[in-house]
Amino acid sequence: MQLIKLIQYLETIAPSHLQEDYDNAGLIVGEKSMDIKGVMVCLDSTEAVIDEAIQKDCNVVVAHHPIIFKGLKQLNGKNYIERTIIKAIKNDIAIYAIHTNLDNVLYHGVNQKIAQKLNLQGCKILSEHPIHSTKKTPIGAGIIGSLKTAMTPVAFLKDIKKKMDVSIIRHTDLNIRKIKKIAVCGGSGSFLLQQARAAKADIFITADFKYHEFFDANNDIIIADIGHYESEQYTIELLHELISKKFRKFAAHYTKVNTNPINYF
Repeated sequence: MQLIKLIQYLETIAPSHLQEDYDNAGLIVGEKSMDIKGVMVCLDSTEAVIDEAIQKDCNVVVAHHPIIFKGLKQLNGKNYIERTIIKAIKNDIAIYAIHTNLDNVLYHGVNQKIAQKLNLQGCKILSEHPIHSTKKTPIGAGIIGSLKTAMTPVAFLKDIKKKMDVSIIRHTDLNIRKIKKIAVCGGSGSFLLQQARAAKADIFITADFKYHEFFDANNDIIIADIGHYESEQYTIELLHELISKKFRKFAAHYTKVNTNPINYF
């Protein structure tokens, strides 16, 4: 089966035009006409992931994050981006990224997967893009939903650590008596804080908050920063499920490489 068929399917779920202006989702390396032998799914396409793809006889890597965001002027192998691209080209491996377009859909999107892990109910888009959104295909950033039963902040943070496989949560004061309404945004979500507050969320789960941005919680919402990789890691599971259920002519594999560049001591 040609790669174009896989791309067309993935873009029925997360159309490429839904990616943000700064993004570089889509086919980064390879030709759409190439025949798929196997697919490796990952969060980040690194050298180690390309090596793993070679070992598993996969000639397509489907990643969440694009390996290239800005234009490359040389390909000399001086950094991990160039080395990854060179290795992929030398081994006839295609790299396809499905990034903010997958963030910006409700159904089968990054945030819906997080909401499922946390057992949230009645989920809706937190901040809609009116131009693209319809009743059948809600489009926008983040998700807001509710717990079936309210929990204390401490109990809910413990639940997050367990369900999201998180070792550390950076958070604001636990000054909300009970947690019921939850806002979620995988990856860097600080830009949605005011929308989460306006939606009367008790807690906002995301990543990459800067020091001074924590003050913006203004004591009426809890910010829970669980880490960028940690918040998006189940995107691998999501993509694997979508691809393996749709196609039977080739094998789809989870990466076993932890590409999180951050270590905790």
